[in-house]
Amino acid sequence: MNNMKQMLIMCCTFILLCAGQNVTAQTGKTVQGMLRDKESRIVAGASVQLIAGADTMGTSSSQAGIFTFSPVKAESFKIKVSSLGFEPFEREFTFPAGQEKMIIPSFELQGIANMLEEVVVDGVLTVQVKGDTLEYTTKDLKLRDNALVEDALKRLQGVEVDKDGAVTAQGEQITRVRINGKDFFGGDVKTATQNLPADIINKIQVIDDYGDMANLTGNKTGDAQKILNIEIDPEKNKGYTTTLRAGYGTDNRYQATASAILMRDKMQFSVLGNLNNINAPLFDFNTQGGGARRRIGGGGGPGGGGNFGGSNGITNTGSIGLNYRQDFSDKVTVYGSYSFGHDDNVALSSSLNRYLYPDSTLDRNTESDINTIGNAHRFEANLEWKPSEKDFIKVTPQVSYRQTKTNSFSFSDNLINGTSFNTEDNRLDGVSTSPNVGISALYNRRLNDKGRNIFFNMNISSSGTKDDQDRIIQTLVGDPNNSNMDVDSLYRRTLAELDNKSWNGGATLSYLEPVSQYGKIELSYDYNINTYDNNRKQDAFNADGSALDDPRYVFNRMYDYSFSTHQFGANYNFNNDKIKYAIGLAVQPTLLDGDASIDGTSIAINRSGFNVVPIARFEYKFSRQKNLQLNYSGRANEPSITQIQPFTDNSNPTNIVTGNPDLAAEFQHNLRLRYNSGDFQKGRTFFMVLNGTLTDNKIVSNNLRQTDPALGIVQETSYLNEDGAFNMRGFYHYGQSFKNKVYSLNFMGSVTYNNNPSYTEGSLNKAQNWVLMQGMMFRYLPSENLEINPGVRYSWNHTYNTLNARSVIMQSWAPTLVGSVNITPTIVFGADLSKTFYQGNAFSENPFIINTYVEKRMLKGNRGALRLQAFDLLNEQTNISRTATDILVSDSRVNRLGRYFMVMFTYKLSKFAGGMNPFQEDKGPGGMGRPRM
Repeated sequence: MNNMKQMLIMCCTFILLCAGQNVTAQTGKTVQGMLRDKESRIVAGASVQLIAGADTMGTSSSQAGIFTFSPVKAESFKIKVSSLGFEPFEREFTFPAGQEKMIIPSFELQGIANMLEEVVVDGVLTVQVKGDTLEYTTKDLKLRDNALVEDALKRLQGVEVDKDGAVTAQGEQITRVRINGKDFFGGDVKTATQNLPADIINKIQVIDDYGDMANLTGNKTGDAQKILNIEIDPEKNKGYTTTLRAGYGTDNRYQATASAILMRDKMQFSVLGNLNNINAPLFDFNTQGGGARRRIGGGGGPGGGGNFGGSNGITNTGSIGLNYRQDFSDKVTVYGSYSFGHDDNVALSSSLNRYLYPDSTLDRNTESDINTIGNAHRFEANLEWKPSEKDFIKVTPQVSYRQTKTNSFSFSDNLINGTSFNTEDNRLDGVSTSPNVGISALYNRRLNDKGRNIFFNMNISSSGTKDDQDRIIQTLVGDPNNSNMDVDSLYRRTLAELDNKSWNGGATLSYLEPVSQYGKIELSYDYNINTYDNNRKQDAFNADGSALDDPRYVFNRMYDYSFSTHQFGANYNFNNDKIKYAIGLAVQPTLLDGDASIDGTSIAINRSGFNVVPIARFEYKFSRQKNLQLNYSGRANEPSITQIQPFTDNSNPTNIVTGNPDLAAEFQHNLRLRYNSGDFQKGRTFFMVLNGTLTDNKIVSNNLRQTDPALGIVQETSYLNEDGAFNMRGFYHYGQSFKNKVYSLNFMGSVTYNNNPSYTEGSLNKAQNWVLMQGMMFRYLPSENLEINPGVRYSWNHTYNTLNARSVIMQSWAPTLVGSVNITPTIVFGADLSKTFYQGNAFSENPFIINTYVEKRMLKGNRGALRLQAFDLLNEQTNISRTATDILVSDSRVNRLGRYFMVMFTYKLSKFAGGMNPFQEDKGPGGMGRPRM
């Protein structure tokens, strides 16, 4: 541990020394310019060279089209520009006498007709493809004046927003949202999409993000995250927009929300508040900001806390949050957020679990009532500092705290071959707290203008969970073979204390060396350590309060261990206008070391490993609207401490776990192919994604299930390695627009196959699972005053288990219709209808959900709106799901918010310098979504 701390101190000292060294004055002159095309549109990512005699300097134009060279020692030089889709360009320049910095007028590049990346429809840029970024402009979207970002996303081809607000793009879920390149409320997706007004947006970018290291150096490692970046319209960057909303309805339903967004060129400040009982949370406290280093290493993270604001059940919620950004200069930017949320959720659920044994059938039917009350705080700040043209530093502190109180009751009936053998009442009162604190930092230094670069990042974090549980279980036991036998009652009360702490630290060092005009070699080192200190103590009592001396219920377990990795890697990267590829190799020694104390008996844990990780990536651009990407990544997954513990853990008497210290580490091969093609000028898009994963030495469970008169179903689990685990998934989207986007037709579909091995009572089972999905959506949008969106989606899920040659099939049809129309210039009617037909589920519900509203705009400038809305008119809202494993078929149903009527008043005021008030007298109101903040 001391060595780790010394290493981190040395690394931090290295950052400060390098930063201080590079603040000193540089010698030579500076050349700066901008690239545009003939239509005055920015050209980003172009290759730019400065040639002076035998010396050549190279760079790329930024997202703003700007290029910079420094230091330049020659008095005369040539600028040479090349970019796919444009004619080559070059021109000679000479420094004016006595001038140290030359600002070159914008270059106008001549486009090649059939290679253009940008497309103009009715004079407005629609779509750009920029490597890992797909960029949409929103100016030509026909949106109502008070539409939100979520409404704009629903109009973008290849982007979907489900009823709970989750966003997917190109078949993958969006994990983070940024505003002008910076995290907004820690990257919380729904907070941004369901609160920001669409009328302040200029562009929306869908980005495959590989982290800060890739953004700074251009070298991509690991797996990308799909994120959104929302660019604010420059005309709306000075001003404010505020929204106040209040509503009350039947069954005492209420909503009160407020938002204020203030923008002053280099400053942005947002305040959001929310109070309601209609399942409309403001923040997702499970989202963590990007920080300066992606945390590596698994297990031992904060537990408890619950999922705040889930859609299941009925939730009373109150939230408030602040988000701030300030660009103090071109060199220093600070941004961050604080969020607080209080949730009180009541969920009623039913589950039907059927175990199919060779000689019998066991059913466990459970009804539960769970009340969860939680408070959550989250704070994150970011400091970005550019001490010179070649240096970049980022520091990110993060703090969060959760407290959750749980009160639950469940009743279970266990039946053998249809006859009850016991019932169980289970009551739980629990309190959980989870404090977390951490800091991450990075430093990047461009050593020259030819691509030589050094990158360093680090993180330190501490997290924990303290959980106190008071549980009472009462079991009534009968004899399934003799219904006249007296019933026995078994009672036990357990008091459990769980105290789990973890500490994580790590650092990465990367060095890039150019070896040719387009080629670079990267050498890297990555170190990570996770330490865990987990304690669990439990006592048990009889109904009269006397101690229950039973080792199944009374125990004291302690784990104190650490897992560390060193990774050394080297790869070669090639990058020109048409072809990009990387190939390399990394080696990774690992060490798991510590001990466990089981009721006073100490057991040592020591395990070392060595992994070899290949690196391969390829991309080819046929044109700016058509490209192909092929990525391979390999990752080793060490067994968890539970899986390799050299003893049997019966702390949960209904789920007994025996570890296997001889387990080998898994190695996962991931292959991904992505193809994009389209003719955006004609409104046509197509993309396809194929993913495949093969896991060697897959760690699988061996399950032994049996019945116990006092406990019901008891599962004993052990672990072993097994080959043959793999999965494949293909996804496609095709969209076509007609008559300037008045008509749009979109098809999307996916095919997934999973082959998951496992063992039951020592016998191998392979769960072969097929999932097919096909959807079609049509949009008629002649103007912002009328919109009709019919659609349908079909899904088919088939699982075949080889152990008992049994198939489980579930399928569903889900037609939808969403539309709105202006009855008068200030009165709008809207409806959202969806019907789901389930087949193959134990529950008979096929919910038909009807949401509708009528809204009247009023007051000066139509700043006010009075809405009457109806939610779930037929009162059929519910959540149904089915899962199938080797011998288990599980059906579940959870309640959701049902029918209510509400009157809602909204007042909005906006003012922007150089812009117009977004409430125009001649336009109608809008917003199809349920009122949210």
